[in-house]
Amino acid sequence: MSYEPRLKATYRNEIAGQLKEKFQYSSVMQVPKLEKIIISQGVGRAVADKKLIDAAVNEVTAISGQRAMVTRSKKDISNFKVRKGMPIGTKVTLRGDKMYEFLDRLIAIALPRTRDFRGINPKGFDGRGNYNLGIKEQIIFPEIDIDNVDQINGFDITMVTNAKTDEEAYELLKAFGLPFKQK
Repeated sequence: MSYEPRLKATYRNEIAGQLKEKFQYSSVMQVPKLEKIIISQGVGRAVADKKLIDAAVNEVTAISGQRAMVTRSKKDISNFKVRKGMPIGTKVTLRGDKMYEFLDRLIAIALPRTRDFRGINPKGFDGRGNYNLGIKEQIIFPEIDIDNVDQINGFDITMVTNAKTDEEAYELLKAFGLPFKQK
């Protein structure tokens, strides 16, 4: 038998049925699902030091399990000494099994390692069923060796769903096990 991530099987066997009942959908195809997870990191100090981009790419690659790409500036911004085409960050888009694996590691391992963790903010929804989460320290992931980290960087995680409303997306992500603070 082939391998299937734990959260993918949980979604198929339990979560989809629960959401179908709760929102009175006529078909399983109407049930919202997670489409992709985007991990992005802005490295503003890379304007002065090019090695920071390489370190950021390596860290995001280690965290996600997929090669991160370098994002470049789209225009000149003289106040920040940025020229068009300069590397200013990294990002990676996860889909399929890698997405479920990353979400599982985020929920089970990384978030509980956050200092003074009391749950994630339920106000991170954008009105279209997508959720944004900011991580302050990349060292909460066990893939990052603290001894090799030059500086603490944060990054953003965007969870894109095909839910029509924020309420549907909230219930979907809560069913996956994301530890939201009480509203």
